[in-house]
Amino acid sequence: MCLAIPAKVESIAVNRIAQTDILGIKRDVALDLVPHAQVGDYVLVHAGYAIEVVSEEFAQETLDLIAEFPELAG
Repeated sequence: MCLAIPAKVESIAVNRIAQTDILGIKRDVALDLVPHAQVGDYVLVHAGYAIEVVSEEFAQETLDLIAEFPELAG
């Protein structure tokens, strides 16, 4: 089973590596699979790669579900 976590893109370097925020934790994420992703977008992250751009509403709903299970968020 795969798990992808929503992250907000905060900045994008020339090499298409994004600085993202995932539940308050900063992570570098490769945008190779979502070349249209922009700063401010929410992306689903799996294994260090953004695999899909999603709506803010979808991202927040998913993050709210994760927050209900503290063992997943910490």
